Amino acid sequence: MAQDDDLGSKSVLWGYLSGIIVAAFIAIPLSAAFAFATHPNTQQLFSGRLSDATRGGYIAFWWLATLLLVALPFLVGFSVAKLSGRTLAIVGGIIGVFVVAILIVGQTFVF
Repeated sequence: MAQDDDLGSKSVLWGYLSGIIVAAFIAIPLSAAFAFATHPNTQQLFSGRLSDATRGGYIAFWWLATLLLVALPFLVGFSVAKLSGRTLAIVGGIIGVFVVAILIVGQTFVF
């Protein structure tokens, strides 16, 4: 029973560590999203769909992006602490495939 407690505390520590690492990676995009959400005049910086959106829609979009970025370190830390290694590997593989697909589609249609 002592080994189970030790393993549980190690997984919690790994969860904290992964959450802190993710928070460090998203610090700049989080501050940018917050700045765009609180300063609606930045809508002029964007061309295309964001410049055509209403002011309320623009603000709502950036607040939603900010909230999702704030939640990301907590979700990653919780999932690392609670999920098994095999499940984490499967989820990581799926996310990797989606990132590659998004990069390919983005390069195809944007440039």
